[in-house]
Amino acid sequence: MAEDTAQQASAAPATPARSLLPLILPAFVVGVGASLLLLGVSAAAEELQHVLWRHLPDALGVGRYSVPWMLVMLTATGVAVGLVVWKVPGHAGPDPATTGLDAPVLPPVVLPGLVLATALMLAGGPSLGPENPIIAVNVGLAFWLGRRLAPRMPRGLWPAMAEAATIGALFGTPVAAALVISEALAGRQLKGALWDNVFGPLAAAAAATLTTTLVARPTFDLGLPAFGQPDWGDLAAVLVVASAAALLGMVTVLAFPYVHGAFVRLRHPMVALPVGGLVLGLLAAVGGHLTLFKGLDEIGELAADPAGWSAGEYATMTVVKLAALLVAASCGFRGGRIFPAVFVGVAFGLCAHALVDAVHPALGVGAGVLGILLAVTRQAWVSLFVAAVLVASPAILALLCIASLPAWLLVTGRPQMQVHEDGTPVR
Repeated sequence: MAEDTAQQASAAPATPARSLLPLILPAFVVGVGASLLLLGVSAAAEELQHVLWRHLPDALGVGRYSVPWMLVMLTATGVAVGLVVWKVPGHAGPDPATTGLDAPVLPPVVLPGLVLATALMLAGGPSLGPENPIIAVNVGLAFWLGRRLAPRMPRGLWPAMAEAATIGALFGTPVAAALVISEALAGRQLKGALWDNVFGPLAAAAAATLTTTLVARPTFDLGLPAFGQPDWGDLAAVLVVASAAALLGMVTVLAFPYVHGAFVRLRHPMVALPVGGLVLGLLAAVGGHLTLFKGLDEIGELAADPAGWSAGEYATMTVVKLAALLVAASCGFRGGRIFPAVFVGVAFGLCAHALVDAVHPALGVGAGVLGILLAVTRQAWVSLFVAAVLVASPAILALLCIASLPAWLLVTGRPQMQVHEDGTPVR
């Protein structure tokens, strides 16, 4: 069998280098542009967040994260995003519950409204990240500009390069993009070697990664206590935590079409989004301010002091953040699910450590993030990659690879956290 596979691979005609060289410059342009757009939207949202959550409440003499302020701000964010969806040309794109990382090519008229809705969401506090809408914007821009400036390039290459570039910029490494592309190409009939097919997208991802690194210097390492040599107890712990996290994530996934359907029945974005914002404010009142926003900065605060919260507090934050992710993704806010799901996994893993001291915090975090992401994203390589980079431990990586097997059996073939236009779940 292995010999037959090797013969088939060697029989695939290689793409000449002269056919790949012309891809480098367009890929670099797409990569730099995708990174700068992500960084620009993120910077603008961060500045607005400081105004809304620091300067304004300080000027009014109210607590920055008091319950009344959280209720007001999240409801107001729903109103602001609702106005964009209602009145801005293009209505900020399709229903975000129907889209994933594989973004459709949207018309240019849609893109400004989508950028505005995303920036308002990021600043206002709903539990979503920038990944899905920013990928969609970069895909639309790359396709629209690329077809006009270089019409001889294959049409499908522009979206692939833009998506890979945005993933590289988001995670600070082209490895993440390479894994997503390879997974997307699995099962397709490819012309030439796999590396020939990913050459352009990988070049775009590399350019985006370098741009993001030079401008923003991001890091995902949480700086958790070092993990030593694994033993049988560690293997048992990672299997249990990852599988339990995957089951918890699947509860949210199975509830998604029902919650989304309830918001759809409200019929108008100026009703659904403010109501969703109010519900998010009530959830934040229960879970605290750490359960707001996309969650990337907040996981750093959790990891800085793993013993700073009790098991009950970690469990509360886990459940509240999952519920906030479910509501925000269902009611129409434009955003992605990866970063808030990472927060859920970190809180879940630290809860496991608080309950059972023998569960190393880094092991619990890695396993928790792996299980939740497998359920929420159904992207196996991305889930494993994100869990590994957060804990930065080669010893834990081997355990995570093993833990991914039973966790994957629990989620594969079941509904995804995405629906068709008619509201039925995607499988």
